[in-house]
Amino acid sequence: MKAVFLDRDGTVVVEKGYITVPDDIELIPGVAAAILRLRRAGWKVFVVTNQGCVAKGMITEDELGVIHFRMVSMLGAEGAELDGIYACIHHPEGTVPDYSHECDCRKPLPGLLERAASEHGVDLSASIMIGDTLRDIEAGRAAGARSVLVLTGKGTRVEPDHGADHVAADLAAAVDWLLSR
Repeated sequence: MKAVFLDRDGTVVVEKGYITVPDDIELIPGVAAAILRLRRAGWKVFVVTNQGCVAKGMITEDELGVIHFRMVSMLGAEGAELDGIYACIHHPEGTVPDYSHECDCRKPLPGLLERAASEHGVDLSASIMIGDTLRDIEAGRAAGARSVLVLTGKGTRVEPDHGADHVAADLAAAVDWLLSR
C-alpha cells in the first residue's frame, strides 16, 4: 500500500507558529480537495507533525487532540478524510519531564512515518512525504520515501539545495505532480 505523508503546519494548515487553541486552525485553500483527490486515486493519507508545544508545556496531549479534531472536522466538511495523524510531542528543550528528551519520531528522523507504515501496511518506498521544511524532506528521505517541498508556510525560506524530488507551489500542485506520474 502506498501513502502520502503530509506535514501539518505550513502544508495542511496555515503556518502560525505553535497552535495552542483549536480556533487557530485554518486550512490552506485547496488542501481538502487535494486530499480527496489522493484518496480517490487509492493513496492512504497521513499527517505527520512535530508538536513540541506539548513538551514545552504550552498545551496538553488532550488539548492537541482537540486541535486535531477540529482540523479533521474541517477537512471532513469538505469531503476529505485522513487515515491517521501521527504527532511527535517530544522536544529535547521541553519543560515537561515525560516529553523532554531526544526521540526517534521527531522529524527529521523517520519514526513517525515508520510507525504509520508499520501500523497500516504501507510500503515506504512507494510513498511520498510532502512538507514545507527541510526537516520534512529529510524525514521522507530517511524513511525511504520520495519527497515534495511545498512553497507554503516555511517553504519559501528553505535552502536551494533541499534534496526534494519535486518542488510545488502548494499541496494542490504537489498532488497534480504526483497523480500525473
